[in-house]
Amino acid sequence: MKTNKFNTPTTKELELRNQKIPDGLWIKCKSCGENIYYKDLGKFKECPNCSYGMRLGAKERIEMICDDFEQINSDITVPSRFDDDKYQNKIKKAKDVTGLNESVITGFGKINGHKVGLAVMDSRFIMASLGIATGELLAKLFEGATEKQLPVIVFTASGGARMQEGINSLMQMAKVSEAINEHSKAGLLYISLITDPTFGGVTASFAMQGDIIISEPKASIGFAGRRVIENTIQQRPPEDFQQAETLLKNGFLDAIIKRSNLKSELSKILAIHEGGA
Repeated sequence: MKTNKFNTPTTKELELRNQKIPDGLWIKCKSCGENIYYKDLGKFKECPNCSYGMRLGAKERIEMICDDFEQINSDITVPSRFDDDKYQNKIKKAKDVTGLNESVITGFGKINGHKVGLAVMDSRFIMASLGIATGELLAKLFEGATEKQLPVIVFTASGGARMQEGINSLMQMAKVSEAINEHSKAGLLYISLITDPTFGGVTASFAMQGDIIISEPKASIGFAGRRVIENTIQQRPPEDFQQAETLLKNGFLDAIIKRSNLKSELSKILAIHEGGA
């Protein structure tokens, strides 16, 4: 910095120093803690240091994966009988932020020409919690895929069951599981693709029921959260506790695939399922 004879900054330098740096230019990686210039994240929003995938909206992820996609049942939303003002305000805010009626988008599309049923959960919608409408959307997707004789891929990201809906939210675990079972009995493929974070009733049901279970690097996967477990057992779990790499090492996952490689790898799996090369 240029200074005058008294070794103090000039007026111009002070003006430059006090200029506000625009928000969003630098992003701190949740996994490795590195500060990353936003352009270095690239098209797939991956940390160049550890390959952790930054959180994506459902529509953004669909654009990365699908050649084309047609959403189904987009009108399904929270039943009107839940008239609690605080809850309804949360729903309204989530709808405004995401442009979605629920925490998951479902539909049918193609991945490198391979037809597939697809569901993508959006963590911006009340942490992609599993409610009545979420369960209905997922169940209908599996039922439709069974009828069409198509494989299904579900991208999970969730804080768990939506407890504002009480026992009704927990019942969705069984509802979706039954639809998955019927899809499986028809000899059809289900790929569960776990993203960060996936917890609670989603982990305890359809996230871990895939014929093939894949995760993105460094994803947090578990049932209860770390703090809940620490307070319960009065111990501090290892640093790699509930991390995708630990689950893979212990046999709970089939693979960890970087986001930038997902489309091509999913295409290969779908081709094998179809009996192609």
